[in-house]
Amino acid sequence: MATKIRLQRHGRKGYAFYSIVIADVRAPRDGKFTEKIGTYNPNTNPATVDLKFDRALYWVECGAQPTDTVRNILSGEGVYLMKHLRGGVKKGAFDEATCEAKFAAWKADKQKGLEAFEAKKAAEKKAADAARLDAEKKTKEEIAKKVADKKAAEAAAKAEAEAAANAEAEAETAQATEGETTETPAEA
Repeated sequence: MATKIRLQRHGRKGYAFYSIVIADVRAPRDGKFTEKIGTYNPNTNPATVDLKFDRALYWVECGAQPTDTVRNILSGEGVYLMKHLRGGVKKGAFDEATCEAKFAAWKADKQKGLEAFEAKKAAEKKAADAARLDAEKKTKEEIAKKVADKKAAEAAAKAEAEAAANAEAEAETAQATEGETTETPAEA
């Protein structure tokens, strides 16, 4: 029986997640399968992969052919690197301890890369938040300046109106006092 390592779709429309399964090549995508060896969720950033590493390695070594996406997943998880290293052990190029040390070094390097990615993403988010906060402060300052200008213009207009009213009142009082002063000397 020819076997394939493929994805089996689950989830709702627009939010799919997949099971990584071993299936006969003639079986439909979501049909009968031999064994489930993991899950793949592309909806997260980075994509989440939960894989039974030993079983995946066993099936790859047995000759199961993965689909392109599954090949990328298995390669990213290190299954193909371990297959390659085990081939070196079988040929006598190095021993099992060296194989495990090389794989552990690769895994540590990959983990550093993931941590660097997460740190970069967090720094970008922090920078974006700071930029948004600065833009919001600038907008609030502009609004406050417009409000202050409007209040100053209203105050100036009110002061001008009061000054005009005071000048008019003074003019009326001046006329009234002039009229009284002119009438007073004439009567005297």
